[in-house]
Amino acid sequence: MPLGKLFLFSGVVASGTCTLMYFVTQKKFSKTLYYQLALEHLHSHLEALEALGPPVNIHYLHLTDRFNFIDITNAQLKIPVSGSKAKGLLYVRSSKDAPFKRWNLQEVFLELKSGQKIPMFKSNEENRNDTKK
Repeated sequence: MPLGKLFLFSGVVASGTCTLMYFVTQKKFSKTLYYQLALEHLHSHLEALEALGPPVNIHYLHLTDRFNFIDITNAQLKIPVSGSKAKGLLYVRSSKDAPFKRWNLQEVFLELKSGQKIPMFKSNEENRNDTKK
């Protein structure tokens, strides 16, 4: 095989592999419990739905954004969303007490491009901690 064709073939294979890995990673994020719970809060929150306007679209995460962080007991995501009226970011913070326990949402809020913040959920545990301070 000529060297030029080998480089072209290798480039196509590498590009295809990277693209496939990107979509597989996005799909895995979209199936996590903390991601799904946040979207449930969005779809059931009338003020957020009204601000975005129907239909609400969920976009891919920016995998290089440093805000997006997941480890064994904590997760925080910034999910891009849009509607017919506005675009924004759905901020999600979740945690779990131990590695094999269930994820619990700590906070979910929508920040529109206009700067408006719409709180959607804050755990009772955090509310208790805030009142103790």
